[in-house]
Amino acid sequence: MKEKLIQFFKKPRVQYWLGILASNLVGALLVLLTPQFLTVISAAVGNPSVGFLSFSLFIGIPIAMGVVSAYCWRKLDFTTNNYFTASLLNTLCAICFSAFLLHEGTICLIIVSPLLYLSIASGSIIGRYMFRENKVQMQLLPLLLFLLAFDAIAPHHYQNVVTDRVVIHARPERVWRYVVAFPPIKAKPTFWLFKAGFPPPLQSTVSGYYLGAARHCIFEHGIVFDEKIVAYQPVHQITFAIVHQPPHPEILGHMKLQKGEMLLQDNGDGTTTLIGSSWYQLYVYPAWYYDLWASQIAREVHLRVMNHIKELAEQA
Repeated sequence: MKEKLIQFFKKPRVQYWLGILASNLVGALLVLLTPQFLTVISAAVGNPSVGFLSFSLFIGIPIAMGVVSAYCWRKLDFTTNNYFTASLLNTLCAICFSAFLLHEGTICLIIVSPLLYLSIASGSIIGRYMFRENKVQMQLLPLLLFLLAFDAIAPHHYQNVVTDRVVIHARPERVWRYVVAFPPIKAKPTFWLFKAGFPPPLQSTVSGYYLGAARHCIFEHGIVFDEKIVAYQPVHQITFAIVHQPPHPEILGHMKLQKGEMLLQDNGDGTTTLIGSSWYQLYVYPAWYYDLWASQIAREVHLRVMNHIKELAEQA
């Protein structure tokens, strides 16, 4: 019986799937242990940065998963392409696990899936060289541990501003009617993430046209941003600070919108350039990767609202 089991686990197909299974089991265990690890870090060096959880879940743990897979695949005749292909299947399994057991949302999974794949694939390549010729070479392990520890104590205060412009064939006075507040947007969203479930903007309301007035930016699914007008120059500028951000489980839990602004520029030829800007802070790491998504989402929100204002002003 024992000999049969040994022969069974020596089969290439069994070792292949064992790498997938073991990788995801180790990943699940590390996810469960991450809160306890954060507690230890807090006791040692104070509260870790908010980016640490993101780094652990979407970089550190997936790299470890890739290393575990590589250990199971060490006796297989794998090329580099085989590692990348197998890592893709490993990533799909990890995404399914996250969706059904961790209840991660669709938008979050779409955003993190490329990063998850790159991390798992990188871990498998690292593991390939760690376990080549059946000899464990652990020189790279201290480097991985250093990266995790460094991120735990490093501050993450990534901030950015996204600005977009739309030319409107109407005078600034006419455009201004729809800048502070605008009626519901009836056009169907075209941005693919809006179609996938990310809530698009619908309407903006205001308590008054003056400095300090309350403003509400309304998105689909009942999401409302409470704002306060902090700069107000009629027919020229409105700046509003975000005083309350809804606790939406996807995206918004990983970033903080700080303020927004609309500027009107008279082009002197009967047209107006509408300039929209949004300031935000990211709480996830690596910031450069997530900002690729955040900036595009902010831009699509801008353009949906600004094109709606353009349509209203040109039809007025």
